[in-house]
Amino acid sequence: MSTERPEIVLLLARADNGVIGSDGDIPWKIPGEQKRFKAMTMGTPMLMGRKTFDSLPGVLPGRRHIVLTRDSAWQAEGAEVVHSVEEAIAAAQAPVLSVIGGAEIYRLFEPIADRLEITQVDLTPPGDARIDAPDPARWEETLREDHPARDGVPAFSYLTFRRRAS
Repeated sequence: MSTERPEIVLLLARADNGVIGSDGDIPWKIPGEQKRFKAMTMGTPMLMGRKTFDSLPGVLPGRRHIVLTRDSAWQAEGAEVVHSVEEAIAAAQAPVLSVIGGAEIYRLFEPIADRLEITQVDLTPPGDARIDAPDPARWEETLREDHPARDGVPAFSYLTFRRRAS
């Protein structure tokens, strides 16, 4: 078992107004986004909050599901439960820890994350979960793949950010 700290990668989709969710769901559908998410998280432990775990269609194959919750009694089939950032990192035991939400979990891990993988969606939907855009003083955009709006799908970009050296 490795004791080395994993690369911490935040994976999220956010609208231009910062919305990442509405009533436990994502307020848009982008063909191919789920396939990309699967490719990026396959074989990695995925860290999420309890509400994000509950919103999944079930346990996603090929990935461990580490759930960070304050509820010491909470448990669910297929979930490895942790109660702190440190415990989550220690539980990863892998080269990469994929942090997949929700907003509270992103805010806890952003200060120590190494990379951000963002689907930036050209919309301003209503929503109850928001994340700020990456701070350019701390994050450098290293990759961008733009996709124009078409067939009812909004324009979007796949963005990769790496933490700037301090």
